[in-house]
Amino acid sequence: MCADVIVAEDDEKQAELIRRYLEHEGHAVTVVGDGLTALERIRHHTPDLLVLDVMMPRADGLDVVRVLRAEHRDLPVLMLTARTTEDDLLLGLDLGADDYMTKPYSPRELMARVRTLLRRTRRPADPDPDPEPDTDTPLAVGTLVIDPARHEVTADGNPIECTPGEFRILVAMATEPGRVFTRQRLLEELHGFDRYIGNRTVDMHISNLRKKIEPDPRRPVRLLTVFGVGYKMADPGKSTRRAAP
Repeated sequence: MCADVIVAEDDEKQAELIRRYLEHEGHAVTVVGDGLTALERIRHHTPDLLVLDVMMPRADGLDVVRVLRAEHRDLPVLMLTARTTEDDLLLGLDLGADDYMTKPYSPRELMARVRTLLRRTRRPADPDPDPEPDTDTPLAVGTLVIDPARHEVTADGNPIECTPGEFRILVAMATEPGRVFTRQRLLEELHGFDRYIGNRTVDMHISNLRKKIEPDPRRPVRLLTVFGVGYKMADPGKSTRRAAP
């Protein structure tokens, strides 16, 4: 699976190490040392993946992701960060990063995550022997409405901005309200199965979603924790599908 990858990393030694590992797996790699150059290269030619350091000159990684998502680019982003606080990691995911790794990291684990992201974004359009329910029309669970065709979410009539990962989680859970989803099942919705992706990624997405769709995130009534198992979307009654306007 050869891919075009941009590596945005101002540490020359780190950038060279990442480049060598990526090229060893057959990928074409472009290395840039600052955020503005990364944006310029992406606008000139959209790669298959962006490996993005957070702390860079001219424009940091968070600003780069913010601009990319504002331009409605669905480019997969793997963020590298030396920041380890939960708020920093939540911010990266909230802005639209698909995955993150904290420094120091194993190059072999980095390559595993690269393979996972590329596999998810390049899934072949083969017939599904067990097709998922039709999601062409909006899903309504109480006053929460998810429109897959328009990639829109509203809660109590208010528009909600969701990252691609958050949106995939909502669609999966709204399709079967009341069903308990394990963290591993939600990881499969996000990335496909891969042992290198941690359960903490799911927890952070759920935490972000609660801040956006719950009346009180500290006392969730929509996205509920099933201790020791995972999460479920509360079923306020019968979930219905609304015809698209």
